[in-house]
Amino acid sequence: MPLLFSYGTLRDPAVQTSTFGRRLDGRDDRIVGFRLDRVEITDPEVLAVSGEAFHPILVPTGDPADVVDGSALEVTGAELLQADDYEVDDYHRVEAPLASGDKAWVYVQRP
Repeated sequence: MPLLFSYGTLRDPAVQTSTFGRRLDGRDDRIVGFRLDRVEITDPEVLAVSGEAFHPILVPTGDPADVVDGSALEVTGAELLQADDYEVDDYHRVEAPLASGDKAWVYVQRP
């Protein structure tokens, strides 16, 4: 089962239920080579689900000393596509290393 690393709204059980129809199983982990920033969200559907105008966003640094705490969530391939629909144009999905040694899909700042 693929892993989806979440450092923001997808960790919220209400957002998970609204987006995937269930609460996701997962564990705490850290993503390596990124720093955290914030982005203003204007998509009305995302705003309706999250209730927040500013969301965190990962910016790649490539520096292994830069890490961000979050959750490694177990998702299906179909749920990854649902997550793609939830995340707005400011984000895109990449695969990245976790501190645990696993790799996970994660939404980062669009170049």
